[in-house]
Amino acid sequence: MFYMQKPVVWLPFIFVYKLVFIIIRIPVNIIKYFSLGTLFTINFILELIIYNIKGLIWASYFMYDGFKHFIKGILTCLLVLVSPFKNIKKKPKTVKIKEEKIKPVKEVKTKPVKEEKIHASKHKEEVITVKPELDDLIVTDKELQLLIKAKLKIQNNIRKEEIRKQKQDFAEEKHRKAEEAKSLQIERKKELDKKNKDVYINSEVDIKQPGIQEKLKVLLNTFKMIPEKIKKSFYNNEFIKHNRNQKTIQREALLINFEGEDAEKSDIKILFEYVAKDKDGKVIKGYFEAFSKVEVHSYLLSEGYEVYSIKTNKWIKLFHGKSNINHTKVKNRDLIFFLTQLSTYLKAGIPLVESLKILARQFKNKAYKKIFDALVYDLTTGENFSEALLKQNVAFPRLLINMVKTSEMTGELPEVLDDMADYYSETEKTRKQMITALMYPSLVFVFSVAVITFIMLFVIPQFVKIYETMDASQIPAFTLFVMATSEFLKKYLIVLLVGICAFIVLFIYMYNNMKLFRTICQWLLMHIPVIGTSVIYNEVTMFTKTFASLLSHNVFITDSMEVLNKITNNEIYKMLILDTITNLAKGDKISKAFEGNWAFPVPAYEMLVTGEKTGELAEMMGKVADYYQGLHKESVTRIKTFIEPILTIFLTAIVGVIILSIIIPMFSMYGTIQSAG
Repeated sequence: MFYMQKPVVWLPFIFVYKLVFIIIRIPVNIIKYFSLGTLFTINFILELIIYNIKGLIWASYFMYDGFKHFIKGILTCLLVLVSPFKNIKKKPKTVKIKEEKIKPVKEVKTKPVKEEKIHASKHKEEVITVKPELDDLIVTDKELQLLIKAKLKIQNNIRKEEIRKQKQDFAEEKHRKAEEAKSLQIERKKELDKKNKDVYINSEVDIKQPGIQEKLKVLLNTFKMIPEKIKKSFYNNEFIKHNRNQKTIQREALLINFEGEDAEKSDIKILFEYVAKDKDGKVIKGYFEAFSKVEVHSYLLSEGYEVYSIKTNKWIKLFHGKSNINHTKVKNRDLIFFLTQLSTYLKAGIPLVESLKILARQFKNKAYKKIFDALVYDLTTGENFSEALLKQNVAFPRLLINMVKTSEMTGELPEVLDDMADYYSETEKTRKQMITALMYPSLVFVFSVAVITFIMLFVIPQFVKIYETMDASQIPAFTLFVMATSEFLKKYLIVLLVGICAFIVLFIYMYNNMKLFRTICQWLLMHIPVIGTSVIYNEVTMFTKTFASLLSHNVFITDSMEVLNKITNNEIYKMLILDTITNLAKGDKISKAFEGNWAFPVPAYEMLVTGEKTGELAEMMGKVADYYQGLHKESVTRIKTFIEPILTIFLTAIVGVIILSIIIPMFSMYGTIQSAG
């Protein structure tokens, strides 16, 4: 690759350029996102003001409408109250009678008064007119009062008759309206009954109202939708949409010259940067390694992308070259799924490239999608499947790659994939058994260390204050040791924790990078009682199972040994395999390197010798793998049974010693107090 061919002299300049690029990029991004945020905030405030104004307008309208109806209601009530008095005529003018001082006489002579004309009818107002000859009229006070009373009584009767009539009319109108409403309701009910005749109603279905749990789920879903709504409102913002639309307008589909510079192929893969729109309409920018620009364009079009630009330069190769190297290793469970599904698709007659595209859609991991895209590209350019797998760096195991390479010669790719799926299923099961076996002891050990640390830090110091008054000669030695340990932990706990972390990091680094240190650690682990036996059984199982699988698929013995040397992580077994390769080069047997070796059990060696003599080495190695796999399961159970009581005894002993170191000085103190008393 281009980035692997850079001279060492460039490294300081690359570092300085990256540093300057990062320093410049930070304020640019701050200004960019601050501007977008400011525009979004201003737009949000404007929309908020607009909605508030709209709300005030609507509120004013509703207040005006309500006030208008309120006034109408008051006026209606007043009209109803005043209506009985509408048809009553004005009161007739009071008859003025000239009053004269009447001298007391024995007899009062009066001229006859003309009879009052009274016109009365049932629906007309009675009018009383009195036309006396005022000059000659002489009446008493009593007669005048009677006349006025008669007139008022007639007027009251007329008023009562009018009120009764209005009430009657109002009651008749109300009754009429009620009858009309009732008849209208009956007609509507008839229409609904007529419509519902053709509707099927299942009376057995019990419609339940949503409970508290359902309401809580709805509430939680509402809260979950808030970020999406915010994101949607942000993307639908006018300023953001305008900016996005401008960029979309500026983009045009890329035109490729299939006979010019774009079609020129390089001897090595070049890293290209592309901008394209995927099937979902999302514009993406990515990087892809290919031999020419045309190949990148053709691949993206075949994947359904609308390509806008493809470019490359020294800066793209310099800063994004290493990012295109795959550092992701496919996990065992994902690898098993990959092998099983790929085998199924191939057996169903789906081409290999289409099968990989289907698998790429099933994985959500972006790193996996990148691996599958690279596989598809390599296959479309004419690479073999094994070579395409090999180019993905650490993504796929070397054993799988070699087995696929063998299947390409024999044409048994689906069968090999099934065998590899079974193989990795067994290895994953074995690994999980080891983890399960060590989980409980590890938790007990961590818990015991935490309890002991708590006692030493918080319990022991409380008793140290009590024992300060005692003579040091009266305190037992192990109590002094516990007190000193407690004081040490209290002072240097942080330093101790930092030292432990530094030791762990240093140990891991040395184990991964120093072959001699790793060999010593593995040798010591394989010589620990019980645990060492389990490790040996596991290594024998993996070695024989892999060896049997390679031989059963017609892989040469020398090639098989090279594959075994690459896939094993145990340095002891790597030495054995290298001895075997050396012996094979000399013309010796395979079994010679394993003869008398402490890391390879005698039964396995005898089966290996038998397989060499009978020519059925693959079958013998398969039987050895099955046998030692069972022994490994038993040893894992034995380790779990062996470690649990040891940890329990360890925890009990430590806590017991601490408690005794506290209690024994108390007896001495009690004896001293009694003797003093």
